[in-house]
Amino acid sequence: MKTIREPHLMQRQADDLRLGGKRIALVPTMGALHGGHAALIREARTRGDAVVVTLFVNPAQFGEGEDYGRYPRDIDGDVRLASGAGGDILFAPETAAMYPPGYRTFVNVEKLSLPLEGAVRPGHFRGVATVVTKLLNITKPHCALFGQKDAQQVVVLRRMVRDLDFGVEIVVVPTVREEDGLAMSSRNAYLTPAERGEAPALYRSLRMAEELVRAGERSAGAVIAAITREITGRSSAAIDYVSVADAESLEPLSTLSPGASVLVSLAARFGTTRLIDNIHITL
Repeated sequence: MKTIREPHLMQRQADDLRLGGKRIALVPTMGALHGGHAALIREARTRGDAVVVTLFVNPAQFGEGEDYGRYPRDIDGDVRLASGAGGDILFAPETAAMYPPGYRTFVNVEKLSLPLEGAVRPGHFRGVATVVTKLLNITKPHCALFGQKDAQQVVVLRRMVRDLDFGVEIVVVPTVREEDGLAMSSRNAYLTPAERGEAPALYRSLRMAEELVRAGERSAGAVIAAITREITGRSSAAIDYVSVADAESLEPLSTLSPGASVLVSLAARFGTTRLIDNIHITL
């Protein structure tokens, strides 16, 4: 697997691939790769002639007091996993190469960036949209793959790509889970053994919510209350939010109507570890 660290060298490589008629599939990551990333890379392998995996812990999407400094970093392990899953090129730039002195330009997707994660982490999606814009311009892919676990991120980036005419296909890959249902995440490594034992309560609550809706429950408030009871009754988690919203606009719903595409999402903290999860329900 070839490793490239300089943006201009990655752009040159992407130009050569395109001139050679190759289709580029991009998998953006912040490293600390796990089975969820492997699934993205394997899917990218089916969609592109050249699979580019980016590894960059983006400071612009971390707020004050968040875990930028301690975010897991293991480039040797990341290279092994990415290569084994089918990656061809690892683009791993230094922070100074992505945000050189005097950097002043940011991308903001209005409205969609404000609720849910945006309300709890102000500025987060400005950082995400900015770094993904840069990565798309540097790697020049035909398609870029993201996980459903970061559902709001997918909505924001799809809007950004449409609005700014990137001409890149955004491909969403289903969330990869541990055997007990916990969504794979680099931040799972922070959990203590006791917290790890409790964390599957998040997905159990979402599955229970889906069962309620399939059984005929149409009140978003009742679904939220049931999720909250399940999490607080079976774990020590502190809930940041539970949301029942339109899956495209992210507008909160009060009633679930026939034909609706619904995103049920949540965020909760186990000690100092913050986890997110969601489930998509089509009525």
